[in-house]
This record gives sequence, C-alpha cells and structure tokens, in this order.
Amino acid sequence: MCSSVSSKKIFPGKLKYCWWLQTPAAVLNCHIMKKLFLLLALAVSASAMAQKFEGLAPTPPMGWNSWNTFTTNINEKLVMDMADVMVSSGMKDAGYIYLVLDDGWMAMERDSITGNLVPDPIKFPNGIKKVVDYVHSKGLKFGLYNCAGIKTCAGYPGTRGYEYQDAKQYAAWEIDYLKYDWCYTDGINAKEAYTTMSKALKAAKRPIIFSLCEWGTANPWEWAAPVGHLWRTTGDIFNCFDCIKDYGTWKSLGVTAIIDLRKNIRQYAGPDHWNDMDMMEVGHGMSVNEDRAHFTMWCMLASPLIAGNDLRHMTPETISILTNKDVIAISQDVKGIQAYLEQQVDSVDTWIKPLASNELAVCFMNRSAKPVKISYDFTKHPVNDSVSKMVVDFSKQEFSIIDVWNKKPAGNTGKVFETEVQSHDVVLIRLKPAVITPAKNKKRK
Repeated sequence: MCSSVSSKKIFPGKLKYCWWLQTPAAVLNCHIMKKLFLLLALAVSASAMAQKFEGLAPTPPMGWNSWNTFTTNINEKLVMDMADVMVSSGMKDAGYIYLVLDDGWMAMERDSITGNLVPDPIKFPNGIKKVVDYVHSKGLKFGLYNCAGIKTCAGYPGTRGYEYQDAKQYAAWEIDYLKYDWCYTDGINAKEAYTTMSKALKAAKRPIIFSLCEWGTANPWEWAAPVGHLWRTTGDIFNCFDCIKDYGTWKSLGVTAIIDLRKNIRQYAGPDHWNDMDMMEVGHGMSVNEDRAHFTMWCMLASPLIAGNDLRHMTPETISILTNKDVIAISQDVKGIQAYLEQQVDSVDTWIKPLASNELAVCFMNRSAKPVKISYDFTKHPVNDSVSKMVVDFSKQEFSIIDVWNKKPAGNTGKVFETEVQSHDVVLIRLKPAVITPAKNKKRK
C-alpha cells in the first residue's frame, strides 16, 4: 500500500491509482505512464477517425473528367485520345494529372456469380485495366466514378452494400481517384455512407483520392475532412456565366451562382481537404472572357481544377487559359487558403486570396454586360483575415503589383490602382512585398 505520509503530501490524490507503489518517485513514474497511455489512446482514436489516405492532395487536384461533354458516351478510344492530348497540349506539364472516367463505364448489371462490377464489354472490350495502364504509361493518374446509392445517376449499378468489394476491385485495377456520387440514396445517411466507402478504400490498401460528390446537401465541409480529399459544395455546374438551368425536379448552376452560394465556407478548405465548386466549363460554350473569369475564380477559390471540355478540339484561347502557369500558381499555392469577398461595388466583386511568402492575389470580377472602370485605393482596404491570420496595412507596407494575365508590372499599392474590367471578365493581380533598397551612404568630405 502507498501509505507514506510524505508521498501523500507531495502527490495528493495520485496514490489511489498507484496503490502498489511505495515511493514518491514511483508514484511520479506511474503518473507519467498514465499520461503516455492517454496520449497513445488519443493517437489511436485520431487515426481511426482519419481513415482516408493522408497527403494525397496537398494542393487542389487538377485533371480532366468525361461527364460535362460526353455524359455516358465514353469508350476505350476516347480515354486513350484524351490521355494523349493531355500530354501533347501541355496540360500535363501545367499540372493536370488525373484523367477521370465518369458515369457509364460499367455494364447495367454486376457479375451474376462474383457480384463484381463489370466494364461495359462494348465500350471497354479489353476491360478497365487496359485503359488504366495506358493512362499510367503517359505519366498520368486514372480516376473512376461510382455512387453511394443503389444505382448511379445514369442508372448503372451503385456501390451501396458493395463498398469493400468495389474498393478491392478499384485497387486491383490500380486506380488513383474515385468520384463518389449521391443518386438513389433515399433513406441513406450521407456521413455514414461516405465514411463507409472511405474505410473500404483504406482497407484495400491502395492510396486513392476520394472525391465526395454529395452536392452539399448534408454540409460535408463540416464532417468530411477525415473522410475524403474534396467535396462538392453545390449541385451540378452548367456552361453559362450567370444563369440557373431549371430541369423541374432539380437545377444546375452557372458560374456566378456557384460562387455566390458557397462563399462563406472558406474556413473549411485547406491542404488535403478542399471545397469543390464542380468541374470546369472552360472551352465548353462560354465566351473567352467568361472562360477566363471562370478559371480565375476557381483558382482564387482553391477549387479543384478538373476540366470538362473536349480536349481534342480546343482553341488556342482555351489552351492558353487552362495552361496559364501564373494563374495556376495561385490555385496551387502551398498555403491553401480560399479567397474571400472583400467588397461588391456595383457590378464588380473584389476577391482577395492570401498566399505564401506574405503575398496576395486580388481579383476584380465584372458581372455586368459592359466594361467597368475601377479605382482601388489599397490604403483604404487593409487585410485582416481570420482564416490565414494575414494582417496587412497598406498605408504602412508597400507591395508591387503584377498584372497576372497580361504578365506585366502594374505599379504598386502606394498609388490608387486604376483599370478597366471587361464584361464578364476579370483583372487578376498579384501583390508582392516591395523590396526596399537601402540608400547609399553619402561620401564624407
């Protein structure tokens, strides 16, 4: 028994846990061991919660997806053609790595004996592994689609009840990315369904980026960080700048509608857990101005950059937008901060994205149908961002300004910034702390 009076005085309240010890030193060792066991338990608990593969998406993923242009009209040749163009067009070099095959790749029924998913024998006569290997041979990574419900959105077999079996199959095919939709899910809890699939992917032991396509109905940003690497924040995108397409029972959203709907969840985004504004519509029916504005805002919002156009038929303007490395650098900034809306004046939004190295990106987006001239006095717009913890007083610190799209200097923040923003377009600038050259000492006479 720990009955020493001196030990009770030195370690009050501790002896009841260490009744077999006789000395204060031993009691202290016991206390330390308890703390170590507690820390170990917490670590195990945290590991159990964070079931996804960590570190796969330190910056927003970049790639291409088949749905926006081809829906279910996909096949082996299309995949190979797209892989070829991703390389030849410069997209791979710009950072587009993932080629994702969306809905419609499988047969309408699972294998009657094994229960496995079966690639459509007409679209993919050589199976999925054949195209996966081809994509990998190009230095790219391969993604597939399925759904948390009993069917996919296009009516093909869903994964509900087959999570661990399908995950093993994806691992055997060596896929790198899974987009997981939310159709035919009546009575299913979103958090439970996505957590189950995440655990199944982890159990299959192949690192796979997990993209939750739940449309934002269950606020996945509040619970999905341990589950997946990105989550859709809205319903589907539509290839227009400022419209909403009504299908009767559901709606798809234009670029500005998506921006407006989820501008207040930026605190949930960051390395390995991104707010996904949906696949891009650049090169798929909008004007060049609108494409540039759309692409710029997805970079500012740290959304994954997943192209959805026909890469085989891109105009030079489309290629120049999608592969602009200076703009992409803002998306891929290691700080991983989503931009915030600093102000709206008439038809022009001002968005600010804190970057690494105490730099900032500032985007002026014109929503109107006509050009707008702006004058922006930085000294009247200090930065005090609670998410990035960046604080800048432009009256005390000067930054040089780079016009990103035009690749040229544009003055400094000590002067009022004046420019004209074209209709449905943007002006994107990058601010860098000014380098102050010390004045040379005058020669003494």
